Amino acid sequence: MSQVKWFEKKFEFKGNENTFPSILERLAGTPLRLEAKLRSLDTSMLEIQMENTWSIKENAGHLTDLEPLWRGRLEDIINGELEMRLTDLSNAQTTNANHNAKSVEMLIDNFYSTRNQTMALLITLDESIIFKYSLHPRLKTPMRTLDLFLFVAEHDDHHLARITEISNKSNITASPSV
Repeated sequence: MSQVKWFEKKFEFKGNENTFPSILERLAGTPLRLEAKLRSLDTSMLEIQMENTWSIKENAGHLTDLEPLWRGRLEDIINGELEMRLTDLSNAQTTNANHNAKSVEMLIDNFYSTRNQTMALLITLDESIIFKYSLHPRLKTPMRTLDLFLFVAEHDDHHLARITEISNKSNITASPSV
């Protein structure tokens, strides 16, 4: 089963309840889930690029690549910017990073390190910041801090699901036919 492409996903941020603690749990758990996935997979499938898309290692590295963007957008919200900073929608940073040349350990360590930096910022926020907002540049919708990091958690899950999808397809492709 294939999931919807990231840029085709629709997001609606409704509700005024403070779900930030649950979002923080998801964000904090992503490095653990990524590590468990990467360590459980046969190393022969980690660099396979199916249908001209990123490999498992590239999907993992992409999570690290975007972490400074998430912190920057938090800074934009805190500073009262009308619109959050743009990102390179072509994802050239990930494409050019050569994540396939990196070890699984390095990919995991890098993600733990950068996500821990983000978490250190997020756990200090009070409710006035959690409900403060700025316009998302691509979606053209207001995002509160809590919405932004729900978006990040969804992005994390999207790439973890993609890793699963690639590993499942790799297992099917690698299996001898009977």
